Amino acid sequence: MKLNGSQIVAEVLLENGVDTVFGYPGGTVLNIYDALYEYQDRIKHVITAHEQGAAHAADGYARATGKTGVVLATSGPGATNLVTGIATAYMDSVPMVAITGNVPRNLIGRDSFQEVYIAGITMPITKHNFVVRSIEDLAPTLRSAFAIASSGRPGPVLVDIPKDITAEVIEYEPAAKQVPEKKSYIDGDSLAKIAEVINKAEKPVMFIGGGAKTSGAGELIRNIVEKANIPVTHTIMATGLMRYDMPENLGILGMHGSVIANKAVDKADVVIAVGARFSDRVALSPGKFAKKATIIQIDIDQSEIDKNVKTDYNVIGDAETILANLEKLIVSAKHDAWFEELGSFMRGYPRSMGGDKLHPKDIMDILSDAAGENALYTTDVGQHQMWAAQYLHHVNANNFLTSGGLGTMGYGYGAAIGAAVGTGREHVFHITGDGSFHMNMNEACTAVSYNLPIITVIVNNEVLGMVRQWQTTFYGKRYAASEPERKTDYAKVAEGFGAKGYTCRTNEEFKAALEDAMKNGGPAWIECIVDREERVLPMIPAGGTADNIIYE
Repeated sequence: MKLNGSQIVAEVLLENGVDTVFGYPGGTVLNIYDALYEYQDRIKHVITAHEQGAAHAADGYARATGKTGVVLATSGPGATNLVTGIATAYMDSVPMVAITGNVPRNLIGRDSFQEVYIAGITMPITKHNFVVRSIEDLAPTLRSAFAIASSGRPGPVLVDIPKDITAEVIEYEPAAKQVPEKKSYIDGDSLAKIAEVINKAEKPVMFIGGGAKTSGAGELIRNIVEKANIPVTHTIMATGLMRYDMPENLGILGMHGSVIANKAVDKADVVIAVGARFSDRVALSPGKFAKKATIIQIDIDQSEIDKNVKTDYNVIGDAETILANLEKLIVSAKHDAWFEELGSFMRGYPRSMGGDKLHPKDIMDILSDAAGENALYTTDVGQHQMWAAQYLHHVNANNFLTSGGLGTMGYGYGAAIGAAVGTGREHVFHITGDGSFHMNMNEACTAVSYNLPIITVIVNNEVLGMVRQWQTTFYGKRYAASEPERKTDYAKVAEGFGAKGYTCRTNEEFKAALEDAMKNGGPAWIECIVDREERVLPMIPAGGTADNIIYE
């Protein structure tokens, strides 16, 4: 059948199981939007307030559903507004296809209106990107984009399409979706050696990252942990892969990790890292990280092996495949003495101060109790993000969406929109701070337009909390630009957008507001006013070790 380029775009989206596209129209993609109008019974389009919000929505959609997210933007500023969202997805290995329009081929390179070389701009922050130069290449290129985005270590792929190609007509041949195969592991003989090291360990620790979640290895990890009686710690990206109340779960590792997790890795004789890249927020002093341990690294990306921390053993490949083979070689064990030693450290770091005044831990406890174990949360970045990671009652890694690698303030609202659209959940809970929320609160209009059940909890300390915390601890309380003194009335602004708004100063007020918001459905903002002196603790300074933990 003969189709124009825009219809081919829609057909390839359908081939790849795409039912939702997030985006914002503009001149160079008007032909594609005309095709989306034609295909609206099969492809839903969600228009956001800003292209960055659309990119974050595609990201949140992908994380919450396990599908590849799709975002569409016009050339020039439309395309450049995607950059932060693409980089966020890249750092956290999220499958996304970003489709941008560009000026017609005869205008490329002439500084035409709204022309940018978006492929060059995004080259360092995409898994791969393409510039389509002929109508014959359009369908194969888009198919390759989806295959690349979801295979191996997932990531964003950009496809830039000049406007004239979207109008050209060609004979179209449908094709089946390319299903990526699980990557088999390299050097399988080393599994026997690795299993021997684990079986002989007296103080083992398993350390899991976002790659463990992406691979679907959660059940295997839990089986191994229980079988071999191994305590486990995790990065923020793997939050929820282990139930928050599992006795083996030591909590988050690193700068704002639990005391017991950091002490365990420091004293371990074997550390098994699965899908974790030993970032600077985990291995703050790489040369001193797990200095007493034999380090084993399992990762699908060869470039991550020995990049930050030198390993003794490593296996490259899909974590689920590797662990399925490794589990057969690991023997049942008990490490009572090791757990007893770990028990001498602080397992948690509760900071509920009592009384009815709102404290971060109380906010997360109240929210967890009201939302239930299957709640889906998104966060922005800052103190509230760490409190949410530390204190929410996590039971499912796909239910906690946060920007880990890039640390993107303003990520949470767009991600909540994508998650709400993709999952159809009764409620999605967006946790933010007053600093982060000002970045992308404009996406409230999107939530209202589509009547999405997003409940935003604003932890408002009236400062840029994490910046101010560092200035308190390391800069002699010289609060440069961290106290913006904004006078935003969140309840009134919410109502102006068409959402429900609440302001809370006590636990009881927060419980009542949350109950009312959940009962009413639709978008709501709940402002929780907390003291600006609240801090995220414990904390290890940059370059420090478990010996440098700050408790107070």
